[in-house]
Amino acid sequence: MRLLQDRIRKDGIVLPGNILKVGSFLNHQLDVALFNEIGREFARRFAGTPVSRILTIEASGIAIACITAQYFSNVPVVFAKKAAGANLSGDFYSTPVSSYTHGNTYTMTVSREYLQQGDHVLLIDDFLANGCALEGLAALVRQAGATVSGAGIVIEKGFQNGGERLRAAGVRVESLAVIDAMSQEEGVVFRRT
Repeated sequence: MRLLQDRIRKDGIVLPGNILKVGSFLNHQLDVALFNEIGREFARRFAGTPVSRILTIEASGIAIACITAQYFSNVPVVFAKKAAGANLSGDFYSTPVSSYTHGNTYTMTVSREYLQQGDHVLLIDDFLANGCALEGLAALVRQAGATVSGAGIVIEKGFQNGGERLRAAGVRVESLAVIDAMSQEEGVVFRRT
């Protein structure tokens, strides 16, 4: 998606440790017009694919998932929580997830009330690096007896193995911008599509 690549080139900042800072438009301050185009593109790519729910993880994926949901008919957005709070009562699905960015492990949870057997679930997230968050979301879908319809990713770090692992496991991954290399000196190099 050329619009997204141009924005990453313009405003993205490469930090040490293969971190791409895109907080000015993607995951801290939000460019709603850009998100609208991202949502429209996910809808185009997954047209004809059964989707009864969109599932993401708090917090960065929520806004993207909500705007994407506008392009699907009557599809609710569900988000996995990174910590079970007082408002998460009753039965829930859970799975441990390791965070590449934060360097820790947390337990991802979703209430059984909002993810059910027979659902066709589109996973949405801002980044795909090592794939742990997406694998966790897919595990929650499987626990519910539902089907993963695919995964829509805004930015994939193609030089890390997450996308490769998910695709090998049979998940349809649609990434809007795939980065093949990045450095503070050279900036970002995108995969040709």
